[in-house]
Amino acid sequence: MLQDGLDGRSFFGEAAQGLTYDDFILLPGHIDFSVDEVSLATRVSRRIPLKAPLVSSPMDTVTESTMAIYLALLGGIGVLHYNCTVAEQVEQLRRVKRFENGFITDPICLSPEHTIADVDAIKQRHGFSSIPVTEDGRLGSRLVGLVTNRDIDLETDRTKKLRDVMTRDLLWARQGVALEEANEILRRSKKGKLPIVDEQGRLVALVTRRDLLKNREFPDATKDSTTKRLKVGAAVSTREEDRERIDALLEAGADLLVIDAAQGDSIYQLETIRYIKDRSEAVDVVGGNVVTMRQARRLIEAGVDALRVGMGPGSICITQETMAVGRAQASAVYHVASLAREYDVPVIADGGVRTIGHLVKALAIGGATVMLGSMLAGTKEAPGEYFYENGVRVKRYRGMASLEAMEQGGGKRYLADRQRIRVAQGVSGTVVDKGSILDYVPYVLQGVRHALQDLGCRDLATLHNRLQGGELRFERRSAAAQAEGNVHGLFSWQEPPYGSRTRWAR
Repeated sequence: MLQDGLDGRSFFGEAAQGLTYDDFILLPGHIDFSVDEVSLATRVSRRIPLKAPLVSSPMDTVTESTMAIYLALLGGIGVLHYNCTVAEQVEQLRRVKRFENGFITDPICLSPEHTIADVDAIKQRHGFSSIPVTEDGRLGSRLVGLVTNRDIDLETDRTKKLRDVMTRDLLWARQGVALEEANEILRRSKKGKLPIVDEQGRLVALVTRRDLLKNREFPDATKDSTTKRLKVGAAVSTREEDRERIDALLEAGADLLVIDAAQGDSIYQLETIRYIKDRSEAVDVVGGNVVTMRQARRLIEAGVDALRVGMGPGSICITQETMAVGRAQASAVYHVASLAREYDVPVIADGGVRTIGHLVKALAIGGATVMLGSMLAGTKEAPGEYFYENGVRVKRYRGMASLEAMEQGGGKRYLADRQRIRVAQGVSGTVVDKGSILDYVPYVLQGVRHALQDLGCRDLATLHNRLQGGELRFERRSAAAQAEGNVHGLFSWQEPPYGSRTRWAR
C-alpha cells in the first residue's frame, strides 16, 4: 500500500519537541463528493450538539449576549465571560434566552425628556437613529412615541426635547404576535419599525424591517428542542465566592458551565465540578484548561462533560513566556483528545487559531470544537466600540490575565485576584474590524468545508475516525515550506476577504 507522510500516532508520538499548527501540513485524500455535502455537525459537550464547531471564548472583549445570540444562530455556541457582577452575567444569559429570531428584545429606549442630541449620540455609537420613546426611557415602561430620522433631520436645535418632535400616532403589535405576522404588518404599512407592547401598553420588544431581512432563517441554530430557546454557556471560576454565581446561572437556565482556570488540574476545580454536579443534572460542565493526558484523566474521572485544551497559545497570552509552563497547542490537543476519545468526552481546542487552516488542523487532530478569541474579537457583535489606530478601524482585545482585565476581576482564572502583587500572564491590544459574524462566520465555515473535501472527509466523525485509524497523514513543514505555502515573490497583492493573519493579531 502506498503511503506518504506519517499517521497521527507516529507523527505526534515520535516528535522530540512540541508542535504548533504551523509545524505540520495535512496530506490530501480522495474526493468523491461535493463541498455542499460536507457536514460540520459535532458536539461541544456530551449532550449539546452543534451544527458548527465554533465556541466563543469567555473573554470580556469577545463574548456578551450579542455574540452568544448570533453565534448560536449560526450553529455554534457562546460562553459569557464572568468579568462582571453575578447580576450582570445572569442578565446577559437571560437576554440570550429571551431572544426570538427577528425580535429585538432589549432595544435602546429614550424618554420624552431626552434631546435630539441624545439620539445623535446613539446614532454615532450604534449606527441607528430610530428609537422608541417610553415614559421613563426604559424597556418595560409605557410606550409614548417613536423618533426617526424623518422627525429630526431638519431640526437645527439639537437640544430640543423628544416630546416636541417624536411621532405619537404609532403602529404597534401586541405581545405574542408571530414573526410572520409582524413582517406582514411592516410590509403593508411600509414602515421600518414595529414596537411590540403588552396589554398595558408597555414596550417589550421591537421589530425592524432591517432585522427581519437579516434574520429570516437560521436552520443551523443551536436551540433547545423543547423550548426552542437558544443555548448558551457561561464561565465560572473555582473560587468559593463563585458558588453564588453558579447557583444564579443554573437558576437562569445556563446550558453549559465552563470552569475558567488557566491550570485546570487543581483541587479547587475538582471541588467546583462536584458542587455543580450536586446541584444540577441538566447542565453540562466543561473542565480545564488542560494540556496533558494526566490532567485530562483526573477531570474526566471527576465527571466533566467536555475538556478545554490549551495553556498559553493565545495571541494575547504570555503564560508560557512568563511561567515557563504549558505546551505547544497542536501537541496538547492531539494527546488530550486521544485520551478523551476513550471516554467519549469532546475536546474544545482553545487558543493558537489565527486562520481557517489552523481551525481545520485543530479539528483534524481530535478537537470536537474550536474556541475562538482574536478571530471574533474585532467583529460587530463583540463587546466594545470601534476606534481608529494609525488610520485602521479596530476594537480592543485583551487577555483575561492582562493587568487591565485583572483589575476588574479577570485574575480569578489564575487564582491571583487577591494577591498584593499581580503577575500579568496576558496583554492588551487591538484587532482589526472584521464586520459582522453574520458574514464572517459563514465564510470561515465554508473554508472548513472545502478543507474537509480536500481531505476526503464528508464530516467530522469521518475525519476523527481516519485520525484514529491512521488514514489521515501528516508531514512536518520546514520554515522554508511554511514560507512557500504563503504569499511570496510578489511586488504587490490584494488580500482575500477578512485579511491575513498578520492583520488579525497586531
